[in-house]
Amino acid sequence: MDEEGKLKKALLKKALGYDANEIVCEYILDDEGQPKLSKKKVTKKHYSPDISAVKMLFERYYGDEYEDIYNMSDEELENEKKRLLKILKEEDDGDH
Repeated sequence: MDEEGKLKKALLKKALGYDANEIVCEYILDDEGQPKLSKKKVTKKHYSPDISAVKMLFERYYGDEYEDIYNMSDEELENEKKRLLKILKEEDDGDH
C-alpha cells in the first residue's frame, strides 16, 4: 500500500473510531541487576470517532462528492457511516 493509501486508511480509522490494546509492563531488577518482567497488563481501549479526522477526510478525499454534507439528515449520515465502515472492513480484509 502506498503512502497515500496508508494516510487515507488511518484517517478513516480515526474518523470512525476504533478499539486497541494498551499494554503496560512493569519490570524489577533480578539478582544479577538485569530487568525482569514483573507485571504485564493488557487493557482493551476504545477510541471514539474524531470529528477533526472526519473533516480532514472529507476535505481531502471526498470534498467534491460530499459538498452538501452539512445538509444531510441524521438518517443519511447514519447510512454514510455504514458505507464507510463497510469500506474500512473491506480494506482491512484485503490486508490479511
